[in-house]
Amino acid sequence: MAGFDSASLRGDFPILDRVVRNGNRLVYLDNGATSQKPRSVVDAEREFYFHHNAAVHRGAHLLAEEATDAFEGARTKVASHVNAKSEEIIFTKSATEALNMVAYGFLNATLDKSGVGSPFHIDKSKNIVVSELEHHANLLPWQQLAARTGAQLRWFPVDPEGRLDLTNIESIIDAQTAVVALTHQSNVTGAITDVPLISNRARQVGAIFVLDACQSVPHMKVDVQALNIDFLAYSGHKALGPTGVGVLWGRYELLEQMPPMLTGGSMIESATITSATFASPPKRFEAGVPNMAQAVGLGAAIDYLNNVGMGAIAEHESELTSRALAGLGAISGLTIIGPTNNHARGGVLSFTVEGIHPHDLGQVLDDKGIAVRTGHHCAWPLMQALKVNATTRASFYLYNTEDEVDQLVAAVIDAKRFFKV
Repeated sequence: MAGFDSASLRGDFPILDRVVRNGNRLVYLDNGATSQKPRSVVDAEREFYFHHNAAVHRGAHLLAEEATDAFEGARTKVASHVNAKSEEIIFTKSATEALNMVAYGFLNATLDKSGVGSPFHIDKSKNIVVSELEHHANLLPWQQLAARTGAQLRWFPVDPEGRLDLTNIESIIDAQTAVVALTHQSNVTGAITDVPLISNRARQVGAIFVLDACQSVPHMKVDVQALNIDFLAYSGHKALGPTGVGVLWGRYELLEQMPPMLTGGSMIESATITSATFASPPKRFEAGVPNMAQAVGLGAAIDYLNNVGMGAIAEHESELTSRALAGLGAISGLTIIGPTNNHARGGVLSFTVEGIHPHDLGQVLDDKGIAVRTGHHCAWPLMQALKVNATTRASFYLYNTEDEVDQLVAAVIDAKRFFKV
């Protein structure tokens, strides 16, 4: 196995000791939706609320200073984790909000006539590039931007294995491309996007490259400098952190030029009754009292991930995925939706079983204590491209074990017997 023992970590996650339906011990395989939380993350939030709670960046009293130090300390941890500068990290409530923040930056720059010449100005002569792999969170904001500005929406198709088909990259990303917004790893197929190839093409034409890293940052080492991208978004709750906190990273020179989505307290340098001067990033994008305790919890989550080691986590998940691909792939009537090998893919595995609806299969697995995801996974265009209505999805994380993979395989076989297929 990898450089750590997943079983030894499980004591840090009290929920994994739960006995659920029919007296079965919980087997949690829905990590693509949200991860479980170690004690240290919950303790960090509780410590903040019980001993340091105050509005950050306000007040001269001790609690305000401590709260600000804790909040900004979390920002430093987040920045280091993806090889960025602290002033390039913006805390949001979710990855969805982070991606919308960039899309609204384009919209607001376009509506502002003085924004002509800005890298965020877009009009009907331009195009926006997405893909059929996208989660709705990285599709709908760009659909809306195209509809409101007249820009053309383009997309990369997927091949039969559920990977991006980059055959026509030079015609899809061309001199009129304003922004390329793609997922780093699919939440349905697990396919990992060839980011360097695409970022090189985006650089050639001067397009801004936005990366949805919700399924990658929690599971592998991600370096924003090495990827050569412009913006990156991910969710804290998928990375052992609390709900209610997301991250937007952006190159500072672009953040300086991007209009804010929200305006109000904390994001200004000065204001009169008729006008205001916005603060420098990241404050410019953090209007109102921020999600302080959640950010501190995310900082603790990053400490936990770093202590285990992102390389070791990726190796462990890869071994679990190989075991699942072999076990499930040997079941007659079962079809893997996405790559059937473990090359350039993460620990997300979707499948269908002939004669059993995914929702019915999910219910049978739940009766055995196995939590998986069923449905379209907020990725309707991908479902349509792959010609499936829904799938069953198992997704792995650092605390999952080989035995849990084997339980999943055995439960699917039992379900086939139950439904007599």
